[in-house]
Amino acid sequence: MFQLFLLAIALYWSSVQMKIHFSANACLLPICCLYGAAVTTVEGVGSTKTRVHPVQERLAKCHGSQCGFCSPGMVMSIYTLLRNYPEPTPEQMTAALAGNLCRCTGYRPILDACKTFCKVRSSDNRNTRLCLLVHISNSLPLLVFFLFKVSTRLFSADEFQPLDPTQELIFPPELMRMAENQPKRTLLFHGERMTWISPVSLDELLDLKVAHPKAPLVVGNTGVGPEMKFRGVFHPVVIAPARIPDLNVVKYMEDGLTLGAACSLSVVKDVLANAISEFPEEKTKVFCAVLQQLRTLGGEQIRNVASLGGNIISRKSTSDLNPILAASNCMLSLVSRGKKRQIPLSDIFAGDGSNTVTPEEILVSVHIPHSKKGEYVFAFRQAPRRENALPIANAGMRVLFEEGTDIIKDLSIFYGGAASTTVCAKQTCSALTGRHWNEQMLDEACRLILKEIAIPGSASGEKVDYKKTLIVSFFYRFFLEVLQSLNTTVNSNNSLLPFQDPCHYPGIPMEYRSVLEDFKTKMPQSVQIYQAKPNQSPQDPVGRPIMHQSGIKHATGEAVYIDDLPSVDGELFLSVVTSSRAHAKIISIDTSEALKVPGVFDIISAHDVPATNELLLPVICVGQIVCAVVADSDVHSKQAAAKVKIEYEALEPVILTIEEAIKHNSFFEPKRKLEQGNVDQAFETVENITEGEIHIGGQEHFYMETQSVLAVPKGEDKEMDVYVSTQHPAFIQEMVAASLGVPANRIMCHVKRVGGAFGGKLLKSGLLASVAAVAANKTGKAVRLILSRGDDMLITGGRHPFIGKYKVGYMNDGRIRAVDVKYYINGGCTPDDSVASVSLLKMDNAYKIPHLRCWAYACKTNLPSNTAFRGFGFPQSALVTETWIAEVADKTGLSPEKVREINMYKEKEQTHFKQKLDPQNLIRCWNECMEKSAYYSRKTAADEFNKQNYWKKKGIAIVPMKFPFGLGTPYLSQAAALVHIYTDGSVLLTHGGIEMGQGIHTKMIQVASRELNIPMSRIHFCETSTTTVPNACASAGSAGTDVNGMAVKDACQTLLSRLQPIINKNPKGTWNEWIKEAFEQSVSLSATGYFRGYNDSMDWEKGEGQPFTYFLFGAACSEVEINCLTGDHKNLRTDIVMDVGCSINPAVDIGQIEGAFVQGIGLYTMEELKYSPEGVLCTRGPDQYKIPAVCDIPEQFSVSLLSSSQNPYAIYASKGIGEAGLFLGCSVFFALRDAITSVRNERGLKTSFVLNSPLTAEQIRASCADDFTEMVIESWGRVCSSMSG
Repeated sequence: MFQLFLLAIALYWSSVQMKIHFSANACLLPICCLYGAAVTTVEGVGSTKTRVHPVQERLAKCHGSQCGFCSPGMVMSIYTLLRNYPEPTPEQMTAALAGNLCRCTGYRPILDACKTFCKVRSSDNRNTRLCLLVHISNSLPLLVFFLFKVSTRLFSADEFQPLDPTQELIFPPELMRMAENQPKRTLLFHGERMTWISPVSLDELLDLKVAHPKAPLVVGNTGVGPEMKFRGVFHPVVIAPARIPDLNVVKYMEDGLTLGAACSLSVVKDVLANAISEFPEEKTKVFCAVLQQLRTLGGEQIRNVASLGGNIISRKSTSDLNPILAASNCMLSLVSRGKKRQIPLSDIFAGDGSNTVTPEEILVSVHIPHSKKGEYVFAFRQAPRRENALPIANAGMRVLFEEGTDIIKDLSIFYGGAASTTVCAKQTCSALTGRHWNEQMLDEACRLILKEIAIPGSASGEKVDYKKTLIVSFFYRFFLEVLQSLNTTVNSNNSLLPFQDPCHYPGIPMEYRSVLEDFKTKMPQSVQIYQAKPNQSPQDPVGRPIMHQSGIKHATGEAVYIDDLPSVDGELFLSVVTSSRAHAKIISIDTSEALKVPGVFDIISAHDVPATNELLLPVICVGQIVCAVVADSDVHSKQAAAKVKIEYEALEPVILTIEEAIKHNSFFEPKRKLEQGNVDQAFETVENITEGEIHIGGQEHFYMETQSVLAVPKGEDKEMDVYVSTQHPAFIQEMVAASLGVPANRIMCHVKRVGGAFGGKLLKSGLLASVAAVAANKTGKAVRLILSRGDDMLITGGRHPFIGKYKVGYMNDGRIRAVDVKYYINGGCTPDDSVASVSLLKMDNAYKIPHLRCWAYACKTNLPSNTAFRGFGFPQSALVTETWIAEVADKTGLSPEKVREINMYKEKEQTHFKQKLDPQNLIRCWNECMEKSAYYSRKTAADEFNKQNYWKKKGIAIVPMKFPFGLGTPYLSQAAALVHIYTDGSVLLTHGGIEMGQGIHTKMIQVASRELNIPMSRIHFCETSTTTVPNACASAGSAGTDVNGMAVKDACQTLLSRLQPIINKNPKGTWNEWIKEAFEQSVSLSATGYFRGYNDSMDWEKGEGQPFTYFLFGAACSEVEINCLTGDHKNLRTDIVMDVGCSINPAVDIGQIEGAFVQGIGLYTMEELKYSPEGVLCTRGPDQYKIPAVCDIPEQFSVSLLSSSQNPYAIYASKGIGEAGLFLGCSVFFALRDAITSVRNERGLKTSFVLNSPLTAEQIRASCADDFTEMVIESWGRVCSSMSG
């Protein structure tokens, strides 16, 4: 379900002669339901061959595309909005993108492009960038912009073509005529295995229901579609009733609204919003509550197709609508053969089962009533992500008072997420009827709810306690909302109700009121600051914010990825069969049923590997590839793969966690250790010692393009072309050659571009490429392997989970004198890329610790082997360091920033492995971040806010960073390039680097442009291939630009030296004239460039060396606000200062910093991998695994590149920036910690507490202990007692 496959759908309603445009997910939308619709894909919006649409142009020129794989989806969401609203509000724009995901950019540049279309409010007609500069001018005098020639402009809006709605695609006239003139008729589509029937009348639908009683009714396919795709559910007949007028009715009645069951949720949302604006407030409380849930239910692409009736009939526990609709006494109109009736929706969930929807009945419409005088209705939800995420728990609540009193006449409480379907607290409501609305009632209600609502445990790791806390917290919020509404009613009437004594009933205390306001997604404001070069030649592109060379093609959908490559004649599709056991011996593999599936060509197993291969080894993780199926289509290969039967014999032990590995002494070698000073003696002399541990979860790469391979046998000499999405083509070549038993020179590996990688396409893609190559070798046909998102997450592993155990000795003044720390790392089932060594080398972050001992143990477990991921161990080990820094601050009573300053590197000195370090730029970044963020004044403001608010708290934190750059071994940083100059003066450039969103090809063209002194437009990059640059090292460790830039520079200088005599003879000649003359003089116009690599080394025996080439520095200040009742939080503001040397391309570098930072927010606060007790990954897709979305980025986002920074070790004094920014996401983690500390201090809780990563809403809520969490603990204790009794 990815936005890449978004479509813009246009429908013509002949009854009202109106066209509507909406976006939808193509992977969910059955093609059969598009009859009569005009479908526009991103290619139809615009292209380089015809005309690039303004949306596409602005997204590219605002640098809103990095890897480019998500860009078509972004374009379609924005385009569809503009078709309906040519001048949208910022709120409409952020809502339109709520269903889109991007893993590269951090969303800021995408939203910058969006802002250029938004209607400017009359109250704020200034440029966004200028507004922000004024906003920060208190801490950053504008004079600095002139002194250091600082620029804040990454693009020029003057270059944009205007948006002209008259130039858009028209609705096809033939479809309009068809809608107006042709009578509606039943549509019947027959597929290979199923039949699709779309009736046009209710009577026909009833007949079909009788004829096909088990056939599901499908409108939006948001329920049945995922079941068929991911759970293997098969329906031979599907009935699609969306074209039946009775099911699409919208009626305004005297007592409420009647909406057809097939109405999309977007239609319901618009109808309710319109009704709220037209009807008196007293009548619209139910409408408001339903509308509130609709705003965050899915994204717009889902709401555009999902139906109201489907949401109700599915009865899913995760429905955000059912609890509020049931609590509001909504009525369902049902029809069956010869029978019509109405039932309350509440009867389905709260009744005794006698009054429910029968299998033969069809839901025709839903009646949503007006609210009454003295009636109050509210809805609540909490989800892993505020938007486009299924809820952890939700609720709908309604109360009706006896007229003129605060006595409860009727009460309804419904919860979602608590059981397998929506549940009603029926007994609680009955017990509270007749009670006064006061604190005694509140206390009893919470206890009754906890007793009545039984929440089962879950194999996927959901915590029962959190849900229990949420359900009572929701009721408390409801209690406050009603009190506030009563108080508002009294104030507006200027009179007291009989029960309201102002002396005894003052309303809600001021400090409680802020919790009544939910966090809203706002269009972020941002500023980017970099140092311009005023005396630079206009033709020199280095140092300028140049657009990504493929940016326009990304936005038009013309950029080619592996799965876009044209089909090869006779091509086969491969699906893998993976182990379902974590540790077992394979007894047998039965492929007989799989081979019977139509279109299946063959089964590929270990026996088919031409080279030496060990057969039937024990499987050592769930997701290990056992065999594969090749067939004539992707669908057939998946169907067959599901039919392969594997018999296992269980083996022991099954080790899944770090704790289990420690218990079984299951570790990979070598175990690493570094030590400086005399740690044991130092512990004897310090004034204080603290010990603790922190658990850090793993992280899924979640690149937008899953692992993809196309292997094409060439038919002679055992040659094979391998097109693969990888960071390391030479490794692919080596692995495929070894698997096939042929020399490497027979395997040609090609990479045009990669749709995101982040380290996940280094070694893992080699295994998959080998599987595809073996299949291609056996069958003699081209084989395409594109992993589904679920299989990709199951098979490939991700960032290593950590446990850090520390002992810290410190003085009362905050000086840390001794540290002893152990890192336990979940490596998975094979060593792969163990981060143990790097974790030790980078663990000090920005701090000088005189006496330090650190150990690293890579644990061997029965999980898929974890692998390289952006930052490679540093984000985990440095978080452990920052945790004990914060703990020392707690113990000493000093502020965290003070302890950080006290212990920071300050002078030229040595690291704990004896490498020289000059921390000057570290101190500059820290000081500039302090100043630009106005840290101290905002800290004071946050403290004042916290004094005035009990249920919401703000937190702020500033974190420094020292990020070492280097690959540790000289040969890993060598690079080569090849540059051709053709006789027409055009230049073809290739090198060993891989374009995966970091803009390396753009930067290499900038380098060649400067060196050859020609425009970038004359230089072209085709692809990375082992045929042009052999033995290239991986594009990893932020080193791509550094090393390949040196190689490109070398090649260009070689060419220029050959041309120099010709240029000297004709200095006023043109480039073309010089090239023509060189050719005629037989001067070679092709050159290779080479860079030997950096002299990095580490002696682990001595514990010293120079494993890094140089250091990057940075600092980030983040401010957050938390909701203590739910654990939800909002990222308010982030200021980043980063030392990147002299940036080759500020737009690309700032984009890398922002994208990495937002990925870090995901690591430290959101992204949670959950495994079953059997070792099965439960979070296998965007439904269960939540990466940051538009709603998660800071409302104010500032990035400044440190000025006047030089780096003598890299190309043009730049620095490799791809990874460093991710760690700065932990500033949000520590801002959350600061807010939680404020809560705990206010409530008299102990100052020492443990927060693990990711710091999810569940953890935040548990740390903000209060009466409700105590109630949960008490109720759980009573349950346990009764069970043991």
